[in-house]
Amino acid sequence: MKEKKGKLIGKISHYFSNIGVAVIDLSDKLEVGDEIRFVGGETDFNQEVESMEVDHKKVDKAKKGESLGLKVDQKVREGYKVYKV
Repeated sequence: MKEKKGKLIGKISHYFSNIGVAVIDLSDKLEVGDEIRFVGGETDFNQEVESMEVDHKKVDKAKKGESLGLKVDQKVREGYKVYKV
């Protein structure tokens, strides 16, 4: 049985491999301290949101419809789904 993925909150629109930052297009809100899960291809990992940026400014929360930059622990690709755990 596959474990529950959590609530889908967005997807990766871009990944900057040189700095390990993913851009996430949000379909729901996200806050610093939330635990999120990245799923796509062979990739499936969780991490806590430690900091994020919207329009190159550090924010504590981002809302539905915004795109945010987030440092990720592993390589991700465009189109990967992001869940709130």
